[in-house]
Amino acid sequence: MSMTETIPAVLPLEDGFTDVLGKARKGLKLSTETLAERTGLSAPQVEAAFQGQLDESTLLKLAFTLNLHGPSLIALAKNEWQPKRFPDLDGLQQFTTWYGDMTVNAYLLWDTATKEAATFDTGANCQNILDFIECNGLSLKKIFITHTHMDHLADLERLAGKHPTAVCYGSAVDNPLGLKPLIEGDGLIVGNLSIRVLGTSGHTPGGLSYRVEGLSQPVVVVGDALFASSMGGAPYAYQEARSNNLNKLLTLPEQTIICPGHGPMTTVGEEKAHNPFFPETK
Repeated sequence: MSMTETIPAVLPLEDGFTDVLGKARKGLKLSTETLAERTGLSAPQVEAAFQGQLDESTLLKLAFTLNLHGPSLIALAKNEWQPKRFPDLDGLQQFTTWYGDMTVNAYLLWDTATKEAATFDTGANCQNILDFIECNGLSLKKIFITHTHMDHLADLERLAGKHPTAVCYGSAVDNPLGLKPLIEGDGLIVGNLSIRVLGTSGHTPGGLSYRVEGLSQPVVVVGDALFASSMGGAPYAYQEARSNNLNKLLTLPEQTIICPGHGPMTTVGEEKAHNPFFPETK
C-alpha cells in the first residue's frame, strides 16, 4: 500500500513470511552461513527463502532452526490464513491512519452505559477519533500510550489539547513526554471498564499492553508487541519480547480480542493456533 491509497476496510497482515524469517534471524543473530550450516541448506537456498522464494522443504528447515512453527510459516507464505472476522464489538473502535507509507492503528474503548472513554495511542492523525467522540457523545477520560515510537503518538498534543481533562498515561520506564507513569500490574477504571497494565517490553524498553474488561468480550491493546501472525521487531531484545508475548498475552482467554498497532485485529485463540513465532502453543 501507499499513502495515496484508501485504507481498506479489511486491513492486510502487517508482515509476510519473509518479515517473520527476517525478524527471527535478526533476533537470534544468525548469519546466512550459520543458517546454512545448521539446516544443511546451501547459502543461496537460505538467501532465496529470505528473498521470497516459496519452497516448503526449505521453509520447514529454516523454521525448525529459527524456532518458528513450520506449518504456520508455510500457510503465511501461501496466503492461506487471515484472522477470522468477528462481529463488531460495542464499545471498541479501531482507527487506522497513514504514517508515511505505512498504516498505524489507534483505538477507542468506552463504557456503553456511562459513555466514559479511553483512547490507546493516537496514530498519525486523531481527527477521526475526535469526530467519533463528538458524534457519539462520549467523554474522554484517559489517553494511554503503548510505546513512544512516533507513529503511535504523533497527534498526542492535539488529542490532549482538545480534551484537557483527560489524563495521559505511558510507561514509567520510557517516558520522554512526562506522561503519568504506569508499571505492570497497575489498574485503572473508565466508567465500568477495568484496565490492567501488562509490561510487554522488547520492541521498546517500556512497551505496555492494556487488558480491558467490562465489554461483552475481553480486549487487550498491545501496540507493536504482537501482530496477527507476527510480532514487532526486537533485534536487541528478541527473547524478552517473545517471552512477554508468550507468557503475558497468549495466556489470556482465547476469546480476547488483540488490538495491534499495525494490521488487523485478531484474537488470542487465533494467534495461538497460527502465529509462527510461538510453536509452543500449537
